[in-house]
Amino acid sequence: MTVLRIILLILHFLGLAALLGGFLYTMSDKVKTFSAGMMHGALTQLVTGVALVGVAYGSGNGDHVDNGKITVKLLVALVIAALVILNRKKDSVPVPVWGIVGGLTILNVIIAVAWR
Repeated sequence: MTVLRIILLILHFLGLAALLGGFLYTMSDKVKTFSAGMMHGALTQLVTGVALVGVAYGSGNGDHVDNGKITVKLLVALVIAALVILNRKKDSVPVPVWGIVGGLTILNVIIAVAWR
């Protein structure tokens, strides 16, 4: 289970890199868009996050999982994924929607690191 957890964690970080990198890449653009990479990053984060929780419970470490934290992170990830998927094919994404996706992505990182 340790190898599986490490692989999932690496994929989770790669999803974060795709999502946050796409957001930062479009920061200076006048017209905001969501790339396919951002969509794949959001979905990768969502799937690997759920899988990481499943691995924690499956390996007997479920008592170390903070269900409140995981619930908040899941809800944030679902909102991010929904906004990116719904707006990905648009020629222009409203700046508030674009900013919310970036802010929620950073919020999810903060929750992951700071919530103990």
